[in-house]
Amino acid sequence: MSGLPRHLSGTVDAPLARSSTNRKKIAIVTDGRGKRAVTHWRLLAPLKHAALVECRLETGRTHQVRVHMASLGHPLVGDPVYGRTLPVHRQILADLHFKRQALHAAILGFVHPVSSETLTFESEIPPDMQHLFRILALHA
Repeated sequence: MSGLPRHLSGTVDAPLARSSTNRKKIAIVTDGRGKRAVTHWRLLAPLKHAALVECRLETGRTHQVRVHMASLGHPLVGDPVYGRTLPVHRQILADLHFKRQALHAAILGFVHPVSSETLTFESEIPPDMQHLFRILALHA
């Protein structure tokens, strides 16, 4: 996430729905038309004007992590839709040719709808993102 959060952990419990002003975006809504969305997050490491955080989702809504983190004032690094790249990150992202949001699903799990078996899938952080985190950690 961009910037350093004031707390070491927290929970965002805010319903999500299509934005009424931009149908391509998802937004937090308060008028009762959204679906419940809950994200628990915790700080893993401070970085250069950023933070590595772990998010655990109770729900799995479209763009949930991106919208919830942005609602805290800390959009994802490299997210052009829900945040703005900080000037301090602009050159680093350009030098690394990092042209996406810094978001990775390390563990995904669900209950299979037919067999009722719990399925879990794990994925290492991709090399480009590992490199980005190393660079941001060096300058923290």
